[in-house]
Amino acid sequence: MADPGPEARAAALLRRPQLWLVPTVLTGLLALLLSLLYMGGIVNPNGDLRDLPIALVNSDTGKPPAGQRQNIGTEISAAIATDTAGGKADWRTLTRAQAQDQLDSGRVYGALVIPADFTDSVTALATTGATKRPTMTVLTNPGKGSLGSSLASQITTQAARQSSVALGKRLDAAVTTADSTTKVLLADPVEVVTQVGHPIGTHSGLGLSAFYYTLLLVLAGFMGGNVISNGVDTALGYADNEIGPWHTRRPTVPINRTQTLLLKMAMTAGITLVSASLVLLACVGILGMDASHLPLLWIYSYCAALAVGLGVQAINAAFGGIGQLVSMFVFIVLGLPSSGATVPLQAVPDFYRFLSHFEPMRQLSDGVRAILFFDARGDAGLTHSWIMIAVGTALALAFGFGMTTYYDRKGHKRLTPQPA
Repeated sequence: MADPGPEARAAALLRRPQLWLVPTVLTGLLALLLSLLYMGGIVNPNGDLRDLPIALVNSDTGKPPAGQRQNIGTEISAAIATDTAGGKADWRTLTRAQAQDQLDSGRVYGALVIPADFTDSVTALATTGATKRPTMTVLTNPGKGSLGSSLASQITTQAARQSSVALGKRLDAAVTTADSTTKVLLADPVEVVTQVGHPIGTHSGLGLSAFYYTLLLVLAGFMGGNVISNGVDTALGYADNEIGPWHTRRPTVPINRTQTLLLKMAMTAGITLVSASLVLLACVGILGMDASHLPLLWIYSYCAALAVGLGVQAINAAFGGIGQLVSMFVFIVLGLPSSGATVPLQAVPDFYRFLSHFEPMRQLSDGVRAILFFDARGDAGLTHSWIMIAVGTALALAFGFGMTTYYDRKGHKRLTPQPA
């Protein structure tokens, strides 16, 4: 064997500008992009908020006051519905039963309810000795996430307070004689009561368990796919295996790209059974996360993680060495801020709303949330999630095998000389 010559020294290599260039540029770009993408999605939810769906229920059955064509509840609900809080609210005028149905299916983030005796309670304030305040009820929906439910609660409470102040001014002008107690009541006549409109369990992370469970499924598929890809390449002799000071290179097995991808995807389908089961076992069995419909949750977890894993294999097969970086952006970097699982999509910039239409994490989180918090209802997002899992799997298969077939036909073989 020829003498390779003297070994290089780190001090000498550090003086080579070309050695610094690519790592510096790539690392800097990654840091910049990650900062812009992650912080850009959550830095100003109130400023970006618009069209948050909130139910508005007028149950007032009282007769209109003298000289009025409508009862007070109807007047107030009409005024609230036309005031979108600067475009932040999308008020949905519903019956009480309809509002509860939309709370139970996660289609609204909260509700404002005007009770049946509202007009009678307001009218009674003008009588001598009135002590009881009329009420409006704010219903929250923690299953939509703590931030989304909080934003809806702020909007509904503010709308109720503004209505109360306006109503108080009108009553104060109409009442000529009133004792001191009545005067105090008329200054802010309506009491705003907050209640949970759709309860969730105490072991649900204040509504965030759906997001973190989805993230675990995505990570299981992403990391599992990459581990399997690297493991197969090492076992077939297309990549070196280095553990600590030990370095090995297996004999290269002749196999084309399409058969390699088929092998990796088959192994992904089998190994994902283990990883998805362990995610469910850890979260529910060991940590006690609130979850129902366990068989459905297990099947969904497997299919979701598998779809991600197959996508990773397809991207790696198409892009080669940079495939892991590409799949990281597809499934993690762009997926987290556009998932709508922590910050409602109504409270993020338009760019993230656009990404949410096809980013995998968004599609998967809706299904997990439906199973965990909304009784596995199809209209809570579960049906759409199943469809998108099927679409994603089909795209991964078509893209992956389409690219490897093309490479094989062009003669781009992976065979490399065995090192001495």
